[in-house]
Amino acid sequence: MNSTFRPDFLWGGATAANQFEGAWNEDGKGAAVPDLCTNGSLKNPKRITREIEPGVLYPSHEAAGFYHHYKEDIALLAEMGFKVFRLSIAWTRIFPTGMEETPNEAGLAFYDSVFDECRKYGIEPLVTISHYEMPYALVEQCNGWAGRECIGYFLRYCETVFERYQNKVKYWLTFNEINAGTMAMGNVISLGTVKGYTGRILDFPDDEQVRYQALHHQLVAGAKAVKLAHEKYPEFQMGNMICYLSKYPLTPNPDDMLQCQKEMQMTNWFCSDVQVRGKYPYYADRYFDEHGIRIQMEDGDKEALKDGCVDFYTFSYYMSTCVSVTQNAQIQGGNLTGGLKNPYLEESDWGWQIDPKGLRYTLNEIYARYQIPLMVVENGLGAYDKIEEDGTIKDTYRIDYLRGHIEQMREAVKDGVDLIGYTPWGCIDLVSASTGEMAKRYGLVFVDKYDDGTGTLERKRKASFYWYKKVIASNGGELL
Repeated sequence: MNSTFRPDFLWGGATAANQFEGAWNEDGKGAAVPDLCTNGSLKNPKRITREIEPGVLYPSHEAAGFYHHYKEDIALLAEMGFKVFRLSIAWTRIFPTGMEETPNEAGLAFYDSVFDECRKYGIEPLVTISHYEMPYALVEQCNGWAGRECIGYFLRYCETVFERYQNKVKYWLTFNEINAGTMAMGNVISLGTVKGYTGRILDFPDDEQVRYQALHHQLVAGAKAVKLAHEKYPEFQMGNMICYLSKYPLTPNPDDMLQCQKEMQMTNWFCSDVQVRGKYPYYADRYFDEHGIRIQMEDGDKEALKDGCVDFYTFSYYMSTCVSVTQNAQIQGGNLTGGLKNPYLEESDWGWQIDPKGLRYTLNEIYARYQIPLMVVENGLGAYDKIEEDGTIKDTYRIDYLRGHIEQMREAVKDGVDLIGYTPWGCIDLVSASTGEMAKRYGLVFVDKYDDGTGTLERKRKASFYWYKKVIASNGGELL
């Protein structure tokens, strides 16, 4: 069948430095929050420690080894026909503590080589400036983004990478899933507001006042980075990145409808309303009042938010959940936060509900609200993969998942949504951010690495690799 996707549609895949690169302390790199996070699983949550504990596995330390395998990996992406590769720069490769006056040249040179390799194959880099990897020194110095001084440190980092890679990178995203800061988990993975804490990441004592003030600092920093780019590098396209958690009312009870609307506002819309519209939304006032939150706005903050609106909107979409005021509804796990079970949906090995049509619904909701280009920059199925006796990996379940979502993207384009790209998550196997394990694999390429830290790091093409190659070659027209 003929494709409905635009001729220049950006097909590709996505990774993150802290989950993919490894080489956590090589060539001058400093420690980031993930480097202090142990391995874990769905049943045994990972921990964060203040020091590296002997005999404990920290999966980011080697991760999938991209730092030493980047040429091989990018060649595999090119073999699939990638038009775009979403990756992140590790802040602590460029500024090891986040506070240096002068950047680390070895770190800058590494990404020069990565971007050059992408360009060799005609692959457009889509760069996340900060993807869940706060410099740990800034945690100790100022409790992460709770300290306003992080705005200045972040802007120095942005100035450095913008200037260095201005001729190699066009598409930039400020913070990965910035709305993680609206959830308790965001303290650890996004905001770094964990000074002095050692323990399970799920047990961190949440303080909404601290969390939303830290999120405000991130929003201001992101807006100032966008303004800087627009003023000095007009060829740049600057995007945001939202963890979109689609929610449906469990029943037609008006109380469920109102509760769903309320959760959608603060979870999914709050950050992007600021980033796209340039100001705090009206509904945040009541939430802050009822939760005793007082955002400390300094002179120029409102102007910064207004002047730093993004050019395009990107988001992750994995699943949906239901919302109800009913206390005895069945709880369902999920990405960053869970919800209630939808009786019409199946679920993954990790309990994430599979809802392709929810992606079409989500695309329409976002585009109706903002009317700017959209990109799905994370989507995929975390699953156990098995190597067969003949050496193949028949991940038909992943193909089914991706096919269903691409079909619904196609429907959204027919609906009139301006969708410009798709980068499924973990195109090459990497460490899970939520659980710290390798067993939860997303990749189209298998990496020989296991949860006990063993493995050769050998790469193997899965069945989904060859399927996705056909999808890209047909611009989404061939999905069988």
